[in-house]
Amino acid sequence: MIKINDQISLQDDEITETFVRASGPGGQNVNKLSTAVELRFDVRRSPSLPDDVSIRLQRLAGRRLTKDGILVIEAQSHRTQERNRADALDRLIALIKEAAVVPKPRKKTKPSRAAKAERVDQKVHRGKVKRMRGKKPDFD
Repeated sequence: MIKINDQISLQDDEITETFVRASGPGGQNVNKLSTAVELRFDVRRSPSLPDDVSIRLQRLAGRRLTKDGILVIEAQSHRTQERNRADALDRLIALIKEAAVVPKPRKKTKPSRAAKAERVDQKVHRGKVKRMRGKKPDFD
């Protein structure tokens, strides 16, 4: 069982991990060991996630979400399989924690009468400055 916060915890069988060979330089073991981890989590069918958290998580996932609603996280920055597994799991937990935060609703506001008057005064002042830059009158 993976604890996310007080209300959300995931079952171990909801997450699948596959191990693949990491890309890039790696020395002698690069062609022998599968150290990179591909973590998959089905966001849409997860019984552990409330609906609102699931919707926000799908929006946050972006390109990491497949058409079927499966979140794919790849981790290959470390040299060992165990550290890559921990990294992928930490990233999943962080993403779910971010999705669990309920966004604060935006309140519409209007500028005050004083702010509107100040803006008009600034525009008038700026117009006067620009008018002063005009051609000098001809007295001939």
